[in-house]
Amino acid sequence: MNDWITPDWPAPDNVNALFTTRIGGKSSGPYASLNLGDHVGDDFTIVKQNRALLREVLPDGPRWLKQVHGTIPVKFDGDDCAVPCEGDAAFTPCPGNVCAVLVADCLPILLCNHAGTVVGVIHAGWRGMADGVIESTVSEIRKTCGINTRIMAWLGPAIGPHHFEVGEEVRQAFVKRDQNSVLAFLPHRAHSGKWFADLSLLARQRLMKAGVTETYGGGECTFSDPARFFSYRRDGNTGRMAGLIWLTPVGHKETKQKK
Repeated sequence: MNDWITPDWPAPDNVNALFTTRIGGKSSGPYASLNLGDHVGDDFTIVKQNRALLREVLPDGPRWLKQVHGTIPVKFDGDDCAVPCEGDAAFTPCPGNVCAVLVADCLPILLCNHAGTVVGVIHAGWRGMADGVIESTVSEIRKTCGINTRIMAWLGPAIGPHHFEVGEEVRQAFVKRDQNSVLAFLPHRAHSGKWFADLSLLARQRLMKAGVTETYGGGECTFSDPARFFSYRRDGNTGRMAGLIWLTPVGHKETKQKK
């Protein structure tokens, strides 16, 4: 039985999205069971079976990315990308194109505008977020659908603020760009010079600075729920989950997945 998470946000009816968990696939061992990552050491034949299970609830195959913890958003505007493009975000104005990112502690951010004419997704690890992947993606979306378009965001499961231990260099990477980032770091009680970082708060701050004031979701910790989520920080060798979003033609009602 699959265990999709459907975002709870006031998106237009033609915006469809889901986040997969580790439940409901064919993989075994550290990849059990719905591992969608084809680069983590799992049997590729099994990964293809897992992706086929996901494909059953999608209008088309996901446009998978070659993620590099960078800031490049990829625009999908047709029947393109048979081979994964390098990038850490994707967006599309075209119904049926499924934008996707793979995660296992990094923060998946889903985006759409109020008009229901564009959707996007961001792979927000700390490196990409510190370097501006959120801002660059929002900027590119606005180039497509208008500088004044109203955008909303949904934050998916990610490593929580009580488990994401980082060094001073990570804290400085954020603070040097935005002094308000200090609010997202708490000192580690046991290790001097170490901090606990709140990825969701950092993302909300960056979204706000990019003009995205409507943000939903957040709060589900991948690290602390091994039964439901993969976590790289917790397990090291592990699988990957996916955040996916797509448009359907206006007037076409697609069956929403249950939580």
